[in-house]
Amino acid sequence: MAQPKNTRSWKYSASLRHAPTTLMSKSSPPLPAIDQVPAHVAIIMDGNGRWAKKRGLPRLSGHHAGTENLRRIIRACVEFGVKYLTIYAFSTENWGRPHEEVEGLMHILEDVIDKELNELNDEGVQINHLGRLEQLSPRLQKKVAKAVESTKSNSRLILNVAFNYGGRDELVQAIQQIIREGVPAEAITPELVNRYLYTAGVPDPDLIIRTSGELRISNFLIWQAAYSEWYVTPVFWPDFGKEEFRKALNEYAQRDRRYGGVSAPEYENSHA
Repeated sequence: MAQPKNTRSWKYSASLRHAPTTLMSKSSPPLPAIDQVPAHVAIIMDGNGRWAKKRGLPRLSGHHAGTENLRRIIRACVEFGVKYLTIYAFSTENWGRPHEEVEGLMHILEDVIDKELNELNDEGVQINHLGRLEQLSPRLQKKVAKAVESTKSNSRLILNVAFNYGGRDELVQAIQQIIREGVPAEAITPELVNRYLYTAGVPDPDLIIRTSGELRISNFLIWQAAYSEWYVTPVFWPDFGKEEFRKALNEYAQRDRRYGGVSAPEYENSHA
C-alpha cells in the first residue's frame, strides 16, 4: 500500500473538538500501551435512538450525538494504531424506518461530508463507500463519490463507510457479477469471491464491536466476519468513547485466535 500523502501528526481541528474533557485533557496520565492492536476494527454503531429516548429527545438527536462520537473513535483509531475502521452507518433494511428519520440520516451524511472531508483528507484518512449508491439522491451520490475520489491516495487510516449496505445484498451482487463474467464453477474460490466484494483489497475485520447490547449480526459483513472476534457492550453508541474503545481493544488482546485450529500451548500439552 502506498505511503500516506500526509505525514504530519494528527491534529484536532475545531470541528473535531467535541469529546469530553476527560478524553482530551493534557493533564491525564499516559495510558499503558495495548498489547495487540487489531489492524481492522468494524463497528455496528447501535443505540442512538435509545440513547435519545432515555433523555427525552427525538431519535435524530441520537444520530447527531452518534456522529459526534464517531469523531472521537476516528481519533482513537489513529492514536492506538488501528489501520482500518469500518462503520455500519445505514443498512439496506433501514429504509423501512420512518421517512423523517431516513431523510434525517441522509442529511447527516451529507453534512458530515461537507464539514469534515477536507480535514480528513489533510490528515491522511482514506474514505471508502460500501454499499449501493443508486438509491441515494443524485446530489448525495456525487458527494460520496467526491469523498472517495479525493481521499483515494491516503492510507493513514482507511475508513470504510457502510451506507445502504447489506451483507446478503453484497454477496448476491458478487455472485451475479461472477456469472456475468462467465467464470467457470471450478475457478470459484474464497479468494476470487473476495475480489468481487465491496471490501476487495481490505483485510477481514479482526474485531467487530456492537454497542447497545444486542446479540445480532444484523446482515453486517457476513462473509468477511467468518473468523472475526466479537465484542458486545451494553453501552449505547453515543457514549462509546475512547475509554470504552480501549476496553474493547484490551479484551481483543486477550483473545487466542485459532482459526479453527488449536493454540500452541494446547497442542504442546496434548503431545506431552
